[in-house]
Amino acid sequence: MAADLLKDDELKRLIIQAQLHDANAKSILVEKNERLVWSIVNRYKHRGYESEDLFQMGSIGLIKAIDKFDLSYDVKFSTYAVPMIIGEIQRFLRDDGVIKVSRTLKEIAVKVHHQRERIMKSTGKVPSIHELAVQLDLTTEQIIEAEEAVRRPQSIYESIYESDGQAILCLDQLASDAPDVVERLLVTDSLNRLARREKIIMYLRYFKDCTQMEVAERLGISQVQVSRLEKKSLQLLKNYLSQEV
Repeated sequence: MAADLLKDDELKRLIIQAQLHDANAKSILVEKNERLVWSIVNRYKHRGYESEDLFQMGSIGLIKAIDKFDLSYDVKFSTYAVPMIIGEIQRFLRDDGVIKVSRTLKEIAVKVHHQRERIMKSTGKVPSIHELAVQLDLTTEQIIEAEEAVRRPQSIYESIYESDGQAILCLDQLASDAPDVVERLLVTDSLNRLARREKIIMYLRYFKDCTQMEVAERLGISQVQVSRLEKKSLQLLKNYLSQEV
């Protein structure tokens, strides 16, 4: 049973208690979200690791999500949790050097790139993942996986922001993920729609585990501004995802 099947008031109560260090409440939330974690783990089952090991890493991400979730955000808990779950799994795989890019994924990524460029030149708009999938007779999953795969090797050196000589390197370009199995396939497209500063904030908050105050200091803005922009970005992601599904 996923947390989304819990009544809203029950879910909120458990999250509040868990954030007040109630171990039993946190245990219940972890149990209710096991299927969510497993749905993500299954996407990595051919990477050479035991599924149980990946599940443990995903569970770490889930626990981080429980600890950090802000109930004032008008988004589902799963929308918030999945990027953190996948982020933990991908960090684990990346650190062990097992993420490889197959020839098929490279070919798909090239095909998608060329099609996107053609559409942008002819219409002046960036096509959605869904539109590209239909036009290329691919699934959204194939496109997301291919673009994530070819992005990883060079993205570790990509600077997405620089201030006072300090560059922020985007290891995954916020590429990872989403609220449930369907939304997980669309989140890369959605994140790429965010403005530059909002994307940086989301990266620092959910992939570097920075506090709002740390993000504020890094970007030279107030903590209140970070909070407002983060909330706005989460709402935009929710809207983008609901349009695609």
